Amino acid sequence: MFKINTIDGNNRMSTQDLLERINMALAQGETEFHIEAAGQHDIGGPLWHPEGKPLKFYIKNAGQRVGSMCLPGTEIIVEGSVSADVGWLNAGGRIVIKGDGGDTTAHCAAAGTIYVGGRAGTRSGSLMKHDPYYEAPEFWVLKNVGSFAFEFMGGGTAVVCGYDSEQFESVLGDRACTGMVGGIVYFRGAAGGISAKDTKILTLDSEDIAYLDGKMDDFLGAVDRSELRNELTDWRQWQKVVPLAYEERPKKANTNIRDFRTEQWVPGSIFGDVCEDDFAVIGAITTGKYRRRVPVWENGKYSAPCEFNCTASIPSQQRFNLLRDGKIDEAYRLVLKYTPFPGSVCGAVCPNLCMDDCTRKTVDISAQIGKLGQYSGQAELPKAEAKTGKHVAIIGGGAAGLTAAWQLARLGHEVTVFEADEKVGGKMEQVIPRSRLPQQTLSREIARIAEMGVAFKTGVSVDKAKFATIKDSHDAVVIATGAHVTKVIPWPGHERIVKGLDFLKAINQGQKPAIGKRVIVIGCGNSGMDVAVGAYGLGAEQVTCIDVQRPAAFEQEIAHVKALGAEILWPVFTKEVTDEGIITQEGQLIKGDTVIIAIGEAPDLSFIPEGIALERGCLKPDSDNSIAAGIFTAGDTVRPGRLVDAIGAGRQAALAVNAYLGQSSFTPVEKTKIPANRISTAYFKKCHSCDVPEANSDYSRCISCGTCRDCHMCLKSCPENAITRTMGENGVEYTSDPDKCIGCGICAGICPCGVWNMETNAEPTAFYR
Repeated sequence: MFKINTIDGNNRMSTQDLLERINMALAQGETEFHIEAAGQHDIGGPLWHPEGKPLKFYIKNAGQRVGSMCLPGTEIIVEGSVSADVGWLNAGGRIVIKGDGGDTTAHCAAAGTIYVGGRAGTRSGSLMKHDPYYEAPEFWVLKNVGSFAFEFMGGGTAVVCGYDSEQFESVLGDRACTGMVGGIVYFRGAAGGISAKDTKILTLDSEDIAYLDGKMDDFLGAVDRSELRNELTDWRQWQKVVPLAYEERPKKANTNIRDFRTEQWVPGSIFGDVCEDDFAVIGAITTGKYRRRVPVWENGKYSAPCEFNCTASIPSQQRFNLLRDGKIDEAYRLVLKYTPFPGSVCGAVCPNLCMDDCTRKTVDISAQIGKLGQYSGQAELPKAEAKTGKHVAIIGGGAAGLTAAWQLARLGHEVTVFEADEKVGGKMEQVIPRSRLPQQTLSREIARIAEMGVAFKTGVSVDKAKFATIKDSHDAVVIATGAHVTKVIPWPGHERIVKGLDFLKAINQGQKPAIGKRVIVIGCGNSGMDVAVGAYGLGAEQVTCIDVQRPAAFEQEIAHVKALGAEILWPVFTKEVTDEGIITQEGQLIKGDTVIIAIGEAPDLSFIPEGIALERGCLKPDSDNSIAAGIFTAGDTVRPGRLVDAIGAGRQAALAVNAYLGQSSFTPVEKTKIPANRISTAYFKKCHSCDVPEANSDYSRCISCGTCRDCHMCLKSCPENAITRTMGENGVEYTSDPDKCIGCGICAGICPCGVWNMETNAEPTAFYR
């Protein structure tokens, strides 16, 4: 809570200093403000919290323009009265004045709510307006308003309750509603001097009464006058002012505007020396270049949340669209353009970040994207039709290296993978338990890489000399050796610690490392959970997993380990490792016969040529993934991460190598997630978890964010039949005919996928000479 008194002795804080103090507090995360003002202006204006939290102001002795340009999410409560311009240009805030409001209260208000618990002054509610994209503004006054109120009102709702106003001839003052063209003014009591050429006074209908009755409690409660409800809800005392329709307004003599401007006015127009005037009269509804807004079909411009969150950039919405169209094989092949491991990674060990932010979760549960990868096990992509004659070496046969090899082979290059282990696959083969990643799935996907033309040379340890030989015999090299050096902190007794990576590799090779009955695992990431599972599999009776922070492993992995009987403790800070277990910084002994550490790994880059800089033990590539001419890198050698991160990096490295070899240009991937407010989920029926189909049949639930699902809704809804659907080389395409389109925006409003967008018409018009 932020509190401030703006009077210090005989010194008064300036408006500027007060606003700066408020902004500083806001930047630090404050959301509630109690301000003892002394007439300072503009308090509670266009402010927003850095995390989007709602803001609340309690103000005493405020000056002019309280809540001017106030934004949604801001509530302002003022004790007592205020001076002019309360809620000037209010853009969505809730402003409560418990006393009088002063002149021009709610002037130019465009959204939000303004409550006044007393009177409001001259020109209150003038120029109120309503943008149909937002909720209409509301302005309530308990007593009466001054002259010229609601002048040139264009929209919104005003309510003048007329309490304690019997002494006035009009609760709306003199000359109210002059120039009014929109909105509605409800009033209780006498009213005279209302512009008859612009408005008419009507009695209330049932909808009017329902509105007033529904809002009255909120208003009276806000201004602390709930006891007046019965007195103010005798609807026989109420009337309303509405603007005359165009047909009802007095008409002047019919004059042809073109003739007047060309024959009676200044010849050539008053600005004829500088303007090319076509003398056209532009109607409120028009087509062509005079439309205020134009529709743009932005199919594929934005990434769906699933594609945006996936570090391999797999466009799963396109896979579901292909399945929806019955193009089953094409859907299963599509993922292979981004990863050679749809079953091993996407369908087995990936945390499936694609599903975390799936728009479908706002309806029921995410589309079944992860499991969809399992259906691409038998899919194949054709080999390159022509070879480039270029030879590329990949050092390291893990996720990043094999992905780079797969992509480069598809592009027609000769690719050889050099792997130090007897099998390729990296941590997928050597470390991840078979229970999480079936051997059959991985073997099948590695075989598919070989069938694409990639050569594997296993059991090859690369040192500086070997690297030089490989570099000299290939046109480009990709370093993707991963991170296989287990990090060990040099606590006293650290020599007793078993390295987690070595432990898991031994298990996957069919060995049975010796462990005690009580095992302590340092590190509660996914590797730590794999170690715990492996320890139980080797006969451990009790496993205790410790970490200095909240466990970073996936929830399902933690649940699995706990189900086996493991205990997870955090935060625990190790001080010493003994033959009895671990002694913590607090002096506690955690008993254990075997201590295994799994807090991360670092790459072994001892073979890197001289002159290539390292940063924190890793390589630091340029934006094109290169670290030197013809040498590229990807995966854990740059930054340890998840398998899907390595796959995305491997693909980018392959594209960079292809560009280096003169086959194309390379631009790093830059994704923009489609704004959530462009997606319309109202068209999708909620289902229960028991109704969710198999992944390859889940296309009806996929919303296809940012990508046209060819539903025809825009085509059928366009009132002017301006939209045309065609089939081209890249699939379906929708276009809007500018000679028919009136820029109404129905296409954008009805599109469930957010593909149509309305933009300001930028077509130039010849005007100035």
